[in-house]
Amino acid sequence: MTTVTKNYKYTKTHAPIVEALKKAYDNPTYQFHIPGHTKGNGALPEFKQLIGKKALAVDTTDEFDNLGTLHPATGPIKEAQELAAKAFGAQKTFFLLNGSTAGNLALAMGLTKQGQKIITNRNCHRSVLTGMIISGAEPLWLIPERFEDWGIWGNVNPDRVEELLKTNKDVSMVWITNPTYEGVVSDIKSISAVCKKYNVPLIVDEAHACLWNFNDHLPTSALKLGADAVVHSLHKTGGSMSQSSMLHIAENSILDVDAVEKALKLLHTTSPSLMLLASLDAARANLESPRGRKQLQRAVSNAKYLRREIDKLEHIHQLKPDFGYKTDVTKVFIKADGLSGKRLESILEIDFNIEVESASDAGLLLLSNIGNKRSDIQYLVECLKKIDRTNYSDICYLENKKHMPMLTPVIKMNLREAYYSEKETIPKTEAIGRISAEIIAECPPGIAVLLPGELITESHMPYLTDYEFIEVIK
Repeated sequence: MTTVTKNYKYTKTHAPIVEALKKAYDNPTYQFHIPGHTKGNGALPEFKQLIGKKALAVDTTDEFDNLGTLHPATGPIKEAQELAAKAFGAQKTFFLLNGSTAGNLALAMGLTKQGQKIITNRNCHRSVLTGMIISGAEPLWLIPERFEDWGIWGNVNPDRVEELLKTNKDVSMVWITNPTYEGVVSDIKSISAVCKKYNVPLIVDEAHACLWNFNDHLPTSALKLGADAVVHSLHKTGGSMSQSSMLHIAENSILDVDAVEKALKLLHTTSPSLMLLASLDAARANLESPRGRKQLQRAVSNAKYLRREIDKLEHIHQLKPDFGYKTDVTKVFIKADGLSGKRLESILEIDFNIEVESASDAGLLLLSNIGNKRSDIQYLVECLKKIDRTNYSDICYLENKKHMPMLTPVIKMNLREAYYSEKETIPKTEAIGRISAEIIAECPPGIAVLLPGELITESHMPYLTDYEFIEVIK
């Protein structure tokens, strides 16, 4: 198969943080500074054996061994962020610790104030709501299409964005999650045009789409479609270590970049992990390299193969873009006749030793990753064939439980006001009719079931079976 990728001019893989960390490892010093395990000598032996003494030897923070600093960015860290900005097509890129959550918090904290409105989709990540609690901004809910047969949220209608901008003059930004957790893609180009018409910045939480800029078989990144800022979770699909992400500011962004950077400085740890920062540098370098491009093309090819094989099955179906929207081919959402998503997940895990990304009421999400081999996908296909031929029964109905919140919030109080109000904890059975004082959002996918200031109704109960008590306004 011919490899089709974006045009890159890099001929040598260069990862400045990785290279600086290797130099520090090859030239050890006497260490009288943090971290206190001192290159692993003070660590539990069993832990050291599990992860390897080399990992602990390079577990350090910034300022030492000429590794540079994160805030302000200097040395190899500064160079790595500049290379990332170039690779993703951004004006400026910030490396994030604490995941894309840190980027979302910084955007809300640095760019919005109390009482300002943010147009955001109902299926936003809980970190967007947390950012509004910090800043005092308030959500104007944008309700995406509902894919009722699949039990998931779909794409955002640009016309609905314009309707909200027409009727609300105090909107500080439009904040869209794209793609959805399950890979449904919205028309960001049209949404961006609407935002520019009203001179309102567009932020795109593109956490699940860091690969898009590196392969022509994937959708176009919002950085190229007019967004002002984009968040990418490199740890989700890009190959970096858990908890590491990036925040990109677009070339022609109208945002106050300095305000975002100052917010990040307040939110970030003052002892950033060089291992996590190096993993971001390494992930970017890998995606730009011939090896990385080949891995990504293999992930796309594997996903297409998996989809073709699923189409041959009688009782298992895949979500396809056949009713007016696009999808990320590497995110394969499936459902099985007569089985809930949770039941299908348990069958794959218990009977076949397969772990999936997530499962909800109707189906489950499979990711074709850059680290998956074709043999992995072939084994998955064989297992799905066996399930398709076997008369499994669904037992999840006994739980009377739902997993994907599909409710439109009834807001009675401002997010921040509710969060900081006097509260009490009551039995869930007594919570109907009360006002929530907390965010309840199961991860994955981190979409809120309840948020501070929301009226609790009977409709919430099937989503709260794991909770005995709820925190409410007193």
